Amino acid sequence: MEEDFACLYVIRGEPYRSGTCLNLSGDETLVGRVSDFVIPDLAFTNAFISRRHFIIRKEHEKAVLYDLGSRQGTEINGVRLTPHTPYPLNNFDIIRLAKGMTVLHFSFMFAEQTLEIEPLSITSRLEVPDLRLTIHWEKRECVVEGKRIPMSEKEYLLIRVLHEKANQLVTLEEIRSRVWPERTLGAEGYSDVSLDELNALVYRIRKKYGKDTFLISAIRGNGYVLESELKSSYRKWE
Repeated sequence: MEEDFACLYVIRGEPYRSGTCLNLSGDETLVGRVSDFVIPDLAFTNAFISRRHFIIRKEHEKAVLYDLGSRQGTEINGVRLTPHTPYPLNNFDIIRLAKGMTVLHFSFMFAEQTLEIEPLSITSRLEVPDLRLTIHWEKRECVVEGKRIPMSEKEYLLIRVLHEKANQLVTLEEIRSRVWPERTLGAEGYSDVSLDELNALVYRIRKKYGKDTFLISAIRGNGYVLESELKSSYRKWE
């Protein structure tokens, strides 16, 4: 495998700092928890991660992930994998281990330096908080701990696109086009919505609904991830 084949970026996971790039530089890379008997290529310290948790192999120029029968399992984009079954990885895939205590972002796009991850959520939390949250899309309102909170148009559009792809990275351009469809395109064909506008909207959502209600992380230069196990009245796009 060539040295710059692909990377795993740490969104959250001890002992690594958020944004650390873990190069996939071998024909196969073992990910797990270090012990006296097993030293994985990428070693985490969390006790919920198995010693041999999953492996990534290079197969026909693809990065293919296999869960090795780990006790707590491996999730990709919110879906738990079947052990010992190949899963070809794609750019922007989000890998979750240990009940969400360890979160990784896969990319074929190699970066020379640490990726900047803006912790708009409390990324140091061990688990997604167990809040009583329901979203009524047709009414455009959230019910948080029994309190009804109406959503503004932009809050509604952003929460909806992030929730639709919960536990996946949603690119900046998709967010811009879905949340600000009325905005004009610049000379290069991209929306003129600035990152400051987008960050300000996320900040307002966190302040209005509670900082732990929507766990949103911004992977600067790529997009946003909503970690969610929410249940709502939404069924399909109207």
